[in-house]
Amino acid sequence: MAINTLATATLFQKTLDKAAVREAVTGWMDGNAGQVKYSGGAEIKIPKMSVQGLADYDRDNGYQQGGVTLEYETRKMTQDRGRMFQLDPMDVDENNFVTTAAAVMGEFQRTFVIPEIDAYRISKIATETITAKKAGMIEYGYTPGAASTSALRKLKEGIKAVRDLYNGPLVCHATPDFIMELELELAGKITSVTFAKGGIDTQVPSVDGVPIISTPSNRMYSAIKILDGKTVGQEIGGYKKGDAAKDLNFFLCPRTTPIAVTKQDVMRIFDPMTNQKLNAWQMDYRRFHDIWVLDNKLDSIFLNIKDAEG
Repeated sequence: MAINTLATATLFQKTLDKAAVREAVTGWMDGNAGQVKYSGGAEIKIPKMSVQGLADYDRDNGYQQGGVTLEYETRKMTQDRGRMFQLDPMDVDENNFVTTAAAVMGEFQRTFVIPEIDAYRISKIATETITAKKAGMIEYGYTPGAASTSALRKLKEGIKAVRDLYNGPLVCHATPDFIMELELELAGKITSVTFAKGGIDTQVPSVDGVPIISTPSNRMYSAIKILDGKTVGQEIGGYKKGDAAKDLNFFLCPRTTPIAVTKQDVMRIFDPMTNQKLNAWQMDYRRFHDIWVLDNKLDSIFLNIKDAEG
């Protein structure tokens, strides 16, 4: 019996979308897209609200009229990425196609898609923060473990810088090297908090109630180069560290600051009899994604950078 390729593609699409949010270390950023309007394709609409502050109450005339502005700003997801995979029918028969295809797409997403989404989001946050040059929100030239330095102090200084301007929950992404120094300083006294991401609650280390998300060093760059998959030297696809990129030790921001969206376009599956190019199962994977920090929130991000400025 032929499999229902449409139903299978839809099932894969939903499963892979959930996995992308759950497994990405930056998956918590998707939670801020709850009010974003998305109806397919690369465009989304982000709500922007502004209100006026308090005014004096007049006992004769009552309240002063306040203004509320709510508008939707159209943004385009700049990351339009995809791959096509072929599975020879000699390697996979009709009965185990779903199992094999799920394994292939799961491995592809785990090893390439999710790391790229994380690295892109972090690099864009870092690039925009460095460009904004908000006073006191960037520190350069700290190597975790260097003599006469304190990882705990560096983190606390970052937390203080953000909390001077913003109340509410903060989130920290840090490299394993930085977290190790922090744990050595605290000598087993580091506390844990529950951190929710993609519907899953996990225990993560924390300082001053700020959850610290361990993030692989190869995703903590101030800039990355996206490989197109076809140019000579870029056939493997994915990303690499930007030519002039700097290594981040950690960054801090309010949980509400980044607005991230990742959407898989309609996944297509063609059986060997439908595939016009080869006698093989064909799977087309395409994903749109991007991240935005609204201009009025750029001063809420603190970066600690390993490299010297310049």
